[in-house]
Amino acid sequence: MTHETGRAADAESADVVSRDDFADLVQAALEDFRTGGEAEWENGTLDRFLDGLAAFADARIVGGGDQERPTWRLFGEMIVAATGYE
Repeated sequence: MTHETGRAADAESADVVSRDDFADLVQAALEDFRTGGEAEWENGTLDRFLDGLAAFADARIVGGGDQERPTWRLFGEMIVAATGYE
């Protein structure tokens, strides 16, 4: 997910199926943040990240499936999306 004003984290959420996978994804997002994401992400501050997370959660645009049933993959998709969601 890339935008004119910034990018999303370079972390893959498609294979997140467990708590450990989710922890690995969050660690990958943190590492991406530390190696350029702070300047390059669309939402590189806590304020902007949380705003993007809230907007993405409210939009319910994750492809397919039951979006009201929380899964580790959905949480992962929301974390990655929040780094780049406008």
